[in-house]
Amino acid sequence: MFARSLGDDGAQLRPLEPWQAEEFFAHIERGREYIGRYVGLADAATDVAAARAFLQSYADKAAADTGRIYGIWLEGTLVGGVLFRIMDVAMGTCEAGCWLEPSAAGRGLVTRATREIIDWAVEQRGMHRIEWQVSTANKASIAVAERLGMTHEGVLRGSYLYRGVRHDMEVWSVLAPEWRRLRAPASSAARVAGPPGSAS
Repeated sequence: MFARSLGDDGAQLRPLEPWQAEEFFAHIERGREYIGRYVGLADAATDVAAARAFLQSYADKAAADTGRIYGIWLEGTLVGGVLFRIMDVAMGTCEAGCWLEPSAAGRGLVTRATREIIDWAVEQRGMHRIEWQVSTANKASIAVAERLGMTHEGVLRGSYLYRGVRHDMEVWSVLAPEWRRLRAPASSAARVAGPPGSAS
């Protein structure tokens, strides 16, 4: 099993794959209401078969180099994850996202995990622009973008229809040269190591 440590609290970042559908579904069940406030993932994983299909869609994206998904484990339990919803390697752009069950909130896990996948996207995959789209009501996710040093670019008014309600979506981003400046204090080994299970 490939894994990458996220710190001294034992948290790990690992690939999230179709064979883990039952564990993934159990995790979604624990946090369904919390996760589903802003993220459609809760509605996509309605049972084990649907959870497996969702993870398979990301396995297909990984094979096509158009997306990736990773789980965050804390003390051996899957508690959340980070992903590249889309990746356009030719254009050098991608969109990152996250989710977390409530028991793991407030520990900085998503921020740490997102740093890892952005490092990989910039240094290994040559991404120039990493984007973060978030509902204006999702203050926790906005705080992650701020902690990552992203730039707030604007608001897409009424652009996201979710559960019958239109949401204004904030657009944040960081460009590769900016990310390298932000990460300069980190060791070069930490910067260039890929997320677990990734290939250069």
